Amino acid sequence: MSNLPSSGPAKSVNVAVVGLGFMGVTHLRAHLENPKARVVAVCDASRLPVNGVLAGVAGNIKKSDDIVLGPQVKVFRALDELLAAPEVELVDLCTPTPLHPAQAMAALKAGKHVLCEKPLARTSAGAREILQVAENSPGFLMPAMCMRFWPGWSWLKQVVAEQTYGKILAARFRRMSAMPAWGAQGTYTGGGDLGGALFDLHIHDTDFVNFLFGRPEKVYATGVTSTAGAIHHVVTQYHYPNGPAVHAEGSWLLASGFNMAYTLLCERATLDFDLARGAEALIVSEAGQPPRGVKLEITDGYAGEINYILDCVANRRAPRLVTARDGVTALEICEAEEISLRTGAVTAL
Repeated sequence: MSNLPSSGPAKSVNVAVVGLGFMGVTHLRAHLENPKARVVAVCDASRLPVNGVLAGVAGNIKKSDDIVLGPQVKVFRALDELLAAPEVELVDLCTPTPLHPAQAMAALKAGKHVLCEKPLARTSAGAREILQVAENSPGFLMPAMCMRFWPGWSWLKQVVAEQTYGKILAARFRRMSAMPAWGAQGTYTGGGDLGGALFDLHIHDTDFVNFLFGRPEKVYATGVTSTAGAIHHVVTQYHYPNGPAVHAEGSWLLASGFNMAYTLLCERATLDFDLARGAEALIVSEAGQPPRGVKLEITDGYAGEINYILDCVANRRAPRLVTARDGVTALEICEAEEISLRTGAVTAL
């Protein structure tokens, strides 16, 4: 199954990447490697290319390499100056979460299409403000929920929808990382505006649970918080009245490295993904048969989501695989998880 949907004319889209930390560099590289994109501008308040070279930075998946930008790429320090550039069609926001609402709404009001890193905002209320502007703007807004495009995860959506191995009885998702080291010191470790591991890391699995099974009726979460109140570890049970039994674990307490995994128990098979297995990450085990690996594309969800939004903009087709409303829903569920974690109570949605 392809994670890089493609259709329509080979029209290039003029792209500007805003925020040049690890995620910005990751998105920028994906745009530069995609023939549908023409990077025309970059923007950051402090981290800019030097003689056309943008140094790579470390992240939880890998370290990005240096990027060499051509002379056609304009460099901005201020977003309002970038938004005044008529050639920019798609603004790719990779800035810290607290900046998303104002920046996304400004870009939409300027008539641009917007790809915004998750979460759309720190709160669902903030995300709904962006959504309201998007619904009254000519441009598209898509939250960058990369797991919907990740090899082995996009495959899972089809398997669940088609009940390839029967009904899903139970599902477990796990995302574990060392404390982020690529932001400003204290950005992630403090109480902060980013919401800790729950809103910055675990939200990927919350969104994917919603993608597979729909909005849960209620949640119950436990976890570990820092002395400053930041959530560093969360385990959530998502309640669906007619099943399946679903839970997800997210953490910044891993001593080093990063891993993500899932296990789905189906009526006729067990589906198991573990990033640590590399090329053998996805294994399907059916009763009476030896386990078999599923060959996955050599790509990642960042390339997939960017290819998708480029297709949408080029073909003037609003995103459907992940929508702005999905970004709001993910935050609403995470907020219920936070209430449950802090109060010890089951929380309805």
